[in-house]
Amino acid sequence: MQEFDTSRPNVARIYDYLLGGKNSFAVDRQAAQRLLAQLPNAAVVARANRAFLAAAVRTVAREGVTQYLDIGAGLPTSPSVHECARAIVPGARVAYIDDDPVAVSHAQALLATSDGVIAAKGDARAPEAILADPRLAAVIDLTEPVCVLLVSMLHFFTAAEADMIVSAFRGRMAPGSYLIISQGNSAPIPGEEIKNAYGGITLTGRPAAEIAAYFDGFDLLPPGLVPVADWSAADWPAAEPDARLPHNPAEPASRRADMLAAVGRKRT
Repeated sequence: MQEFDTSRPNVARIYDYLLGGKNSFAVDRQAAQRLLAQLPNAAVVARANRAFLAAAVRTVAREGVTQYLDIGAGLPTSPSVHECARAIVPGARVAYIDDDPVAVSHAQALLATSDGVIAAKGDARAPEAILADPRLAAVIDLTEPVCVLLVSMLHFFTAAEADMIVSAFRGRMAPGSYLIISQGNSAPIPGEEIKNAYGGITLTGRPAAEIAAYFDGFDLLPPGLVPVADWSAADWPAAEPDARLPHNPAEPASRRADMLAAVGRKRT
């Protein structure tokens, strides 16, 4: 098992800090500040991404989907997937999967009294192991429509790894299932890899055409594949008005975090 190390920055804790959360250490906050020095709008995009997740889940829940699989879920953040889904479908079942033992233990502690909601450790690079996990089978029936979330996590893998991850989950989803994805966009330099200042982690951006290819065999819900802050503009929480701010046109493109998002329904 991966050790709990407070001397090294952690992606989940950095993201939590960017969202305004409290589950971070000094090393994570310092790393986040280095990231913001490189990409000044990173916190705004992180909040926009979280609002997209909530809006997308609510959209899918309104279609009657009762089960959700969140890969790379990170640290628990409200509104969570199960909170959003159950506000519309009270009996919705949710599996949170992450390879960070700290994120998983936090989620398990919070979900101790929640029936039909689990948190389990799993590496997205081993999707078949996740899909074969009996803990998943206890709450998710892959023969029925499911909503799979790959939100703000594919850009932490190489392009080949990301393609493999999406293909593996996409291939196991029943017709009528939904796929929710947000992914770092490499525009205006396709294939550019942005090396961040924390932990030697590399973010691999993808051009829009490659992100769209994740949805092969799916029909995109309106408004299609768009910047994350545009997908759910009508569904932003009132407390997050800054998430809707446009990019500063005077800011160099290389100094912006860009993320595209979409929701697709698998064809029958």
